[in-house]
Amino acid sequence: MIQPEESLLLVIDVQGRLAASVAGSDSLIAAVSRMVRGCAVLEVPVMVTEQYPKGLGSTVEPIMELLPGALPLEKLSFSCCGDDDFMASLRSYGRNDILIAGMETHVCVYQTAIELLDFGYNVHILTDAVSSRTEGNRQLGIGCMERAGALLTSTEMALFELLREAGSERFKAVSAILKEQ
Repeated sequence: MIQPEESLLLVIDVQGRLAASVAGSDSLIAAVSRMVRGCAVLEVPVMVTEQYPKGLGSTVEPIMELLPGALPLEKLSFSCCGDDDFMASLRSYGRNDILIAGMETHVCVYQTAIELLDFGYNVHILTDAVSSRTEGNRQLGIGCMERAGALLTSTEMALFELLREAGSERFKAVSAILKEQ
C-alpha cells in the first residue's frame, strides 16, 4: 500500500504537440490534473519532465498552472533515468514509491518504469493517466510494464489508497477533486 510520505508523482512529457496527438488527450490531461491536485492536498511531491521541449513544446498549461514555481526537468533520453539531473532530483526526495503519469506509454513511460524497477523503486502506473498516439501502443506499454513488475492503478484508486480513511479534511478535498470527473 502506498503512503504519502513514501510516494512521489512523476509526470512524464505531457507536452504541447505530443499531448495533442495522443489517444484520449483530453481525458489524459484531466486525469493528470486530478492527480496533481490530489497530491497537493496529500503533500506528495510532483516531478515533471519534458522531452526535448524545443521541438515538442512545454508541459501543457492545465498541468503547469497547478504547479506554481515548478521547473520541468528537460531530457533527451527516452528514460528519465538516463538524465543525471533527474536522478539526482529524484534521489533527493528519498521516496521509494513512484506514481507515473504521462506519455508516451510505450516509449518514455515504459523505459523510465523499467529502469526505476531496476534501481529498486516501487513503480505504480496510473493507467488512466498514461497514453500513446495509438491505443494499441498504450496497451502494449502497460502490459510490458506490468509483466516487468510495475503495479497498475488509477488516479482514483491511488488517491484513495494514499488517503486510507474517510472523515478528514483531506478526504473531503480529494473527494471533491474526484467528483469533478
